[in-house]
Amino acid sequence: MRNFDLVIKNGRYFDGSGGPSARKHVGVRDGRIAAVSDLPLPEAGAQVIDAEGQWLMPGFLDTHTHYDAEMLAAPGLKESVRHGVTTVTFGSCSIGMVCSEPEDCSDMFTRVESIPREHVLPLLKRTKTWNSPRGYVEHLQTMPLGPNVTAYLGHSDLRVATMGLHRAVDSQARPSEAELRKMEQVLEEALDVGLLGLSTMTTKWDKLDGERERSKSLPTTYARWSEYTRLNRILRRRGRIHQGAPDIVTKVNMFAFLWESLGLYVRKPLKTTLITLMDVKSNGLLHRVVGRLAHFCNRALRGNFRWQALPCPFEVYADGIDLVIFEEFGAGEQALHLSDEIERNALMQDERYRRAFRKNYESKFSPRVWHRDFHDAKIVDCPDRSVIGQSFGALADAKGIHPVDAFLDLVVAHGKKLRWKTTIGNHRKQRLKAIVRDQGAIISFSDAGAHIRNMAFYNFSLQMLKLVYDAEREGRPFMPLEKAVWRLTGELADWFEIDAGHIRLGDRADLVVINPEGLDASVLAYAEAPIPEFNGLARMVNRNDRAVSATVINGRIAYRHGEFAADFGRAAGYGQFLPAGVPAGAGSAPRLPLAQAA
Repeated sequence: MRNFDLVIKNGRYFDGSGGPSARKHVGVRDGRIAAVSDLPLPEAGAQVIDAEGQWLMPGFLDTHTHYDAEMLAAPGLKESVRHGVTTVTFGSCSIGMVCSEPEDCSDMFTRVESIPREHVLPLLKRTKTWNSPRGYVEHLQTMPLGPNVTAYLGHSDLRVATMGLHRAVDSQARPSEAELRKMEQVLEEALDVGLLGLSTMTTKWDKLDGERERSKSLPTTYARWSEYTRLNRILRRRGRIHQGAPDIVTKVNMFAFLWESLGLYVRKPLKTTLITLMDVKSNGLLHRVVGRLAHFCNRALRGNFRWQALPCPFEVYADGIDLVIFEEFGAGEQALHLSDEIERNALMQDERYRRAFRKNYESKFSPRVWHRDFHDAKIVDCPDRSVIGQSFGALADAKGIHPVDAFLDLVVAHGKKLRWKTTIGNHRKQRLKAIVRDQGAIISFSDAGAHIRNMAFYNFSLQMLKLVYDAEREGRPFMPLEKAVWRLTGELADWFEIDAGHIRLGDRADLVVINPEGLDASVLAYAEAPIPEFNGLARMVNRNDRAVSATVINGRIAYRHGEFAADFGRAAGYGQFLPAGVPAGAGSAPRLPLAQAA
């Protein structure tokens, strides 16, 4: 028998369990960990990575992305892999591309996730040949995937495929008993072929694109709770996951999700994960309350509930008024409903509209996510160079006008050429440290692949490591580095029950080598890069390539020293579809089409 295909030597080894780290040498054979040794391993015939002074750990998991469309065009998903992510999850927040027709999928996806329809709809028309979970997974198994992939069945997707788009967003329409049984059958099939569970969304501000039902909320928001409960019975019985979001404006139905999660000593708990545990500027106490509530439900009432938490400041950018936060109040919805720039500008110049916008802005005690403070919104680019670096509020003060008028004047004058930023939450470092320690949360919610002009958290795992490592170097540690690695890897893999997140003997060889010297200010820096598959459309990205020395997927070096393997994203052998319910080390399902494997 040959020795190893790959040897990684001299690295500080973290196995993903949270146990002690140590200097080790790791050997990989046939895509799995074949040796973990205190002594050097034979290198003959193997690729060798010398990790002296660096950290070797399991590849990161990103369990909340919206890569559904991009994966079809660019299956390498390089923006995540370059930051050490080796497993990603699609189909979040009720939106997927499993069951519905191309135009329906596009209308549900593009406005919500801020990816232009002119790129997504032609892509779906060209590539989508399936309309079932089995067909979707079979398609994934034929693709030259970069990272490993997992997926949810989206409830909006399921509803539209069953009821049709028009009825699915009609507040008076209810699915028939036959339609409910059909939804149950499709969900059962999704779980049979290895999808993680069902994703839902109850926030009304997520709106449809296109012309047929434009500005209607996502189909899942029209479902009665009895419909959720009926589908949850299947998830509970099968031990699978309900991923969703409460109405993040009013937050009241959070209690219904919590109730569904509870075991109460008489039933099986329902795995439930919701967005999001965040220290928002609009309500600095909320994260403490809901975090403690999750603890109580899990410990005292036998729940299995996890908030999703991002381990970094939630900074967002916008081009003009194109930002999802404006969907949370009436005046913002009015503007975003208009896709024609001339019509939108006419609206924003109307004094009656401006009065309504000012009223929404000043209503400080209405439920919201955005802090609605244009003094805390900085202009970063504009044809009028004199305003760059200033806030809309400061410009308004200088002119003696209302901040809303200063904002709308610049949007009308410059449209999408006006670029600005603000921080929604996670702005207080001490509170952020408490959030990433919270055992009622999982480290997730990057939204990678979505909001491509608004935010970039592709390297959220590196930002987490930097937060922990900086505190350690400053002599004020708040979490062992081993636990931070576990939170980013093994904890997620074990909760989601997928073959990832660990690098012990027999585990999948999905690895990342981290250079701690690269965990510097560049981890937090802003950058842009084109998406070649979307005609060069510019998106926000992260560019801190010193931090990741190598990313290894299925035992193959996918990325090293800032460069991808020549065949990465074009050849099979890197990422695979990982079915739920397969524990780490047990091996994944074969890459046979499911029609043959069934």
